[in-house]
Amino acid sequence: MTGAAPAGAELDPGFDWEALRAEAVAVLDRAYVPYSGYPVGAAARVDDGRLVTGCNVENASYGVGLCAECGLVSQLHLTGGGRLTHFVCVNRDGAVIMPCGRCRQLLWENGGPSLLAMTVSGVKRMDEVLPDAFGPDDLA
Repeated sequence: MTGAAPAGAELDPGFDWEALRAEAVAVLDRAYVPYSGYPVGAAARVDDGRLVTGCNVENASYGVGLCAECGLVSQLHLTGGGRLTHFVCVNRDGAVIMPCGRCRQLLWENGGPSLLAMTVSGVKRMDEVLPDAFGPDDLA
């Protein structure tokens, strides 16, 4: 994914999506994936300009593994909170992949409907990735 901007990049034409994807690729080697052998790296920009990243961490009890987005959101809160503004996750080859359902919910909670996500079909707002989402406002 080098060269041309991804489809949907016009939502934030000045944003460097390739640099964000490169940050996700850079954390792939930190993933702990002895069972699946499928490392995932994630990177996001925060509304104050910080970069947060995450990688997946598996467990012998398969169901309690942590997706890369879980680590990213943990780093977001550990380093001061804020709102995610731009997000991408990649597989071992550096190809963009879609977050699972649980992780889409995490991204919604921490970025909201206007969070821009690079997806397999271009850059989309989270309200396109997770339409009619359930979130904090539903609990008020």
